[in-house]
Amino acid sequence: MTERDRQIVLPGLFVVLGLAVLLGLGAWQLDRKTWKEGIIDALSQRLSAAPVDLPPPEGWPLLDQANHEFRRVVFPAEFLHEDESLVYTNGSPLRPDVKGPGYWVFTPARLTGGSIVMVNRGFVPEGRQAPSTRPDGQIKGVVDIVGAMRWPEARSLFSPSDDPDSGLWYTRDHVAMAVWHNLENAAPFYVDQEEAVPPGGLPQPAPLRVDLRNNHLQYAITWFALAAGLVVIFAIWAIGRRRQDRIHRI
Repeated sequence: MTERDRQIVLPGLFVVLGLAVLLGLGAWQLDRKTWKEGIIDALSQRLSAAPVDLPPPEGWPLLDQANHEFRRVVFPAEFLHEDESLVYTNGSPLRPDVKGPGYWVFTPARLTGGSIVMVNRGFVPEGRQAPSTRPDGQIKGVVDIVGAMRWPEARSLFSPSDDPDSGLWYTRDHVAMAVWHNLENAAPFYVDQEEAVPPGGLPQPAPLRVDLRNNHLQYAITWFALAAGLVVIFAIWAIGRRRQDRIHRI
């Protein structure tokens, strides 16, 4: 290999490496697109289906997040307002009606047999977190609750530390809330309530809406375009280098 060939081949190897990375990122985004479309389709089907009776407590250990999250259920229960917890939020992609900072109100609901289901009763804005500011929402007695089953939210590296002494949490981890309040026989899932009982007032529940971003095709096109641009730029540079070599040999 001549020195001139080496001056083209070595940069070409780096181009091949960069091309492999860019094409790999594009292919990964296409995989993500398929994955996201599967999630959106599953959510749309589950959230549009009619609510079914809540699975009995003896069947709860057999439930799993992949197959049962976002399934709509209905069940009679009594709220235990004295064990209410607040989860700070800036909104949710599944609740486009929620604007600005506020809190999700998590309240244990006791079933007829004594088992507990934590219920996210909905949103209250900043300044209305104290139950005394929303007395109409402190429903007494057994009521029918309709909502979607959810599993605990994973804590991120940026989540502040919870303050259970003040009843304030920063992740929707109903299991930790149940442990803190010494609630036994709590379900491994919680329920996002859809309608207030009775209607109106706070907390403000609402049906979940599928509003997930799916920009993976655009991202894939971007990576593939960068790969094509890299090839074009290298080809132009290599052709120009060859022409210069020919001129120098004349």
